[in-house]
Amino acid sequence: MRAARLHGTEDLRIDTVEDPSPLPGQVKIKNAYAGICGSDLHMFYAELPPADQFPPHPLTGAGLPQILGHEFSGTVVELGAGVTDIAVGDRVAVWPIYFCGECAACRGGRPNACVKIGFHGLNSHGGGMAEFTTVDASKVHVLPEQVDLRFGALVEPMAVAWHAVTRSAVASGGTALIAGAGPIGIGIWFALRARGITRVLVSEPSAERREVIAALGATTIDPVAGDLPAAVAELTGGDGVDVAFDAAGAGPAITSAIPLLTPGGRLVVAAIHERPIEFMPTSVVMAETEIVGTLGYLPEDFDAVIEAMSNGHYDATGWVTEIGLDDVTGALATLRSGRGAKFLVRGDS
Repeated sequence: MRAARLHGTEDLRIDTVEDPSPLPGQVKIKNAYAGICGSDLHMFYAELPPADQFPPHPLTGAGLPQILGHEFSGTVVELGAGVTDIAVGDRVAVWPIYFCGECAACRGGRPNACVKIGFHGLNSHGGGMAEFTTVDASKVHVLPEQVDLRFGALVEPMAVAWHAVTRSAVASGGTALIAGAGPIGIGIWFALRARGITRVLVSEPSAERREVIAALGATTIDPVAGDLPAAVAELTGGDGVDVAFDAAGAGPAITSAIPLLTPGGRLVVAAIHERPIEFMPTSVVMAETEIVGTLGYLPEDFDAVIEAMSNGHYDATGWVTEIGLDDVTGALATLRSGRGAKFLVRGDS
């Protein structure tokens, strides 16, 4: 089969590799779509050691080269021994997390924060950017008839956003500010609306990304050229937003959001930052502001997103682009330049 394999820094090759076979307790999936994620960008552009010096993952033993694709969907084509609750022909999305089950996070019910966390398609034996892959049957979520395989590949990034909204604890009828209109920002907007939060402002400096999310129905503002505090005041009657989400991974997204929160409001950091930031904690103290981090998702977030998709709360119009395996490197460059939103790689390409 053909597979997009990362061999090193900015070295992604379309290789021909052997088809995988399911071990006991696993299923073999014919991949349909795999999304390109910010984590793929970090891996592709990171300063990686040579493949023969790359440290194996502590849980999976995987190193380089690595088949990419940890947000993906497909159809089950073969069952490993002992699998009884999944059927050949089931269309599925995959919860891709590997966790140790022993650390404090795992013992506390947070495998998404495991100290040894791994992901299928980032540090494992396979991934979604190939014709086939194998995963433990416990990781698959069967898609209902109303959710097609294209949406199935969006379950993973939308679950990141769903988990962030859960962490925000914002109630129906509340107000929210989203910094960043990439896929996670879009997903947060969908998740908020699915939960009855409709007074939402999206702050995004890219005109292209503002246009994409505005076409979905969002209210947007350019935080550079526009007056963000005035827009928040208009949205909230001067009270400040109940919750602000950093989906941008840029320092100003945090420092500009904190003073725009209502007293007792919550800032949810959902993005990975590459650089440290500075801010004055006094404003956090004076308003009893809460700052929380959010990472990945739990299996129940997958279930919640799939249900919301089946109820029509998501729309892929205008922000999802399909490409073939041979186009992955170009798509990574496009995303790194700040253009585009979500690229889905076809598994049969």
